[in-house]
Amino acid sequence: MNYNKEDIIESHNRISKWIHRTPILQSSSINKIAGAEIYFKCENFQKIGAFKMRGALNAVMSTKKQNLKKGFVTHSSGNHAQAVALSSNIANTKAYIVMPKGAPKIKIKAVRGYGAEVTLCENNEDSRVRVCNKIIKETGANFIHPFDNEDVILGQSTCAKEIYEELLDLDYIISPVGGGGLASGTILSTKFFSENTKVVLAEPQKANDAYESFTNKRLIPVSNPNTIADGLKTSLSEKTFKIILDGTDQIVTIEEEEIVNSMKLIWERLKIVCEPSCSLPLAAVLKNKKKFKGKKIGLILTGGNVDVNNLPF
Repeated sequence: MNYNKEDIIESHNRISKWIHRTPILQSSSINKIAGAEIYFKCENFQKIGAFKMRGALNAVMSTKKQNLKKGFVTHSSGNHAQAVALSSNIANTKAYIVMPKGAPKIKIKAVRGYGAEVTLCENNEDSRVRVCNKIIKETGANFIHPFDNEDVILGQSTCAKEIYEELLDLDYIISPVGGGGLASGTILSTKFFSENTKVVLAEPQKANDAYESFTNKRLIPVSNPNTIADGLKTSLSEKTFKIILDGTDQIVTIEEEEIVNSMKLIWERLKIVCEPSCSLPLAAVLKNKKKFKGKKIGLILTGGNVDVNNLPF
C-alpha cells in the first residue's frame, strides 16, 4: 500500500471520538539528567492504558458493515488484546481473543472485563496462530493482526500526528519497536507532518530482531526473546520492516538493566505509571547523551499496564 497524508488524517477523524488525546509531559529534572529537551507523549493515559487502542479501533471502524456483525478475533499477550476487546465492544460486536497462558493475569482479566471471549493457548507463536485460525473457521470473525495490518499501522500513526500538532520543531522522535506497528506509524506521520524530524527506534538487546534486520537489510526474526519488556518480544513483519528500513535514522538496543533504570526514573520523576516496554525511548537518550545533547526530542510512552505487585525495582 502507498500510504498518504490523507489516510492518516482520515484515520484520526475516524477514531478521535473514542480515544483520548493524550497529554505531553515534561520533567525539568529528567531534562537535566539527559542534557536534552524531552517531551513525553503519555499513551499510558490512553483508553485500555496503551497506544494499541488507536490501531485496533481504526481497524474495527474501517470494517464494512456487513462484516462487522461477525465480530473480531486476534492473538495477543496483552495490550492489543484489550484494544480489540474494547473496540469490538464500542462497535457492538463480539471479540474472540487468543492469549498465551503466560500472559499477565491483570491483562487477561481486563480483556474479559471488556466483554471478550478469551481462549488460552500455549506460550508460543504456532499455538497462537493455530487456535486463532480455528476460531476464524468456526465463527467467520475478522482477524486483526497486532501490527501486520494497514489500518492498524494508520491508527498507530495518529499518536505522532498529535505530537506534531503541538510540537513543530522536534529534532528527534523516539518510539519503542516490537512488531513495528507503532514504529511504522510514527515514521509515516513524521514523513507527512514533520519531515525534518529524525525517527529513532529503541529495542531490547534480548529481542533485537529489528536492529539485526535493519543492519543486515533483510528480515531476521527474533528467536527466544527473553526480555522484561513483554510488549516488545515480537518480530517485525514484511510490512513493518519495509517502512522501518526506509524511514529510520537509527535503532538503539537497550540492556535489561537500562530498561529497569529508565522505568524507575519515569516513575520517580514524572510520577506516572509506565510498563517496561514504555521506558526504552528514554533509555535510548540516556545511553547516547552525546548524540542527543541539547536536542528537542519527543518520546512515546507506550503504555501503563503493569502488575504493581511485580515491579522490577
